[in-house]
Amino acid sequence: MKLTILGASGHGKVVADIAKLNGYDEIEFLDDDGSLSYCGRYPVTGKCMQAEDVRNDLFIAIGNAEYRERFMERFSDKHMPALIHPDSIIADDAVIGDGTVVMAGAVINPGTVIGKGVIVNTCSSVDHDCDIGDYVHVAVGAHLCGTVNIGNKTWIGAGSTVSNNIDICGGCMIGAGAVVIRNIDSPGTYVGVPVKKIKPDNGRLMTGSSR
Repeated sequence: MKLTILGASGHGKVVADIAKLNGYDEIEFLDDDGSLSYCGRYPVTGKCMQAEDVRNDLFIAIGNAEYRERFMERFSDKHMPALIHPDSIIADDAVIGDGTVVMAGAVINPGTVIGKGVIVNTCSSVDHDCDIGDYVHVAVGAHLCGTVNIGNKTWIGAGSTVSNNIDICGGCMIGAGAVVIRNIDSPGTYVGVPVKKIKPDNGRLMTGSSR
């Protein structure tokens, strides 16, 4: 099977590794940085918009939620698989959307629904009955307790914890190591233990670099 990955980055390297473990034996990258010829061991064969011509499976490996959404919507006619590392633990009834990646050591427990274009990063956990919106990033080592709802394009920072029965609206950035113990209903940046808002949404989600 062949997979084209859009975004030749460190994140892309991890996605390619998971894709190989999912049975893809031919992998290529597309990226607008003309100086790149390889991403890891895999060739960069063209620019992002050449995904228009792709006839095989396509995956958007871009950390920035806005760019990820833009490209997934632009190429919505393509088949974008969910990629799940075999060393993750996924409940039988968990629902995982198209174009989502679940990385090594992640745990997704029963009753959870995860949207499209989501990143569930290394050694993170999503407990029972959570509802995770589209283009969310649950960063390395972050933990969502049971019955947590996360709105679209929110970033849950590395090593952070969201207590059970918490709702977080879309468009938030939760800082690394933060602890969320109350609902968040206003977009912005939140840090600390427990979290406090330090910056309102400025109309442009800075949820990771474009690479």
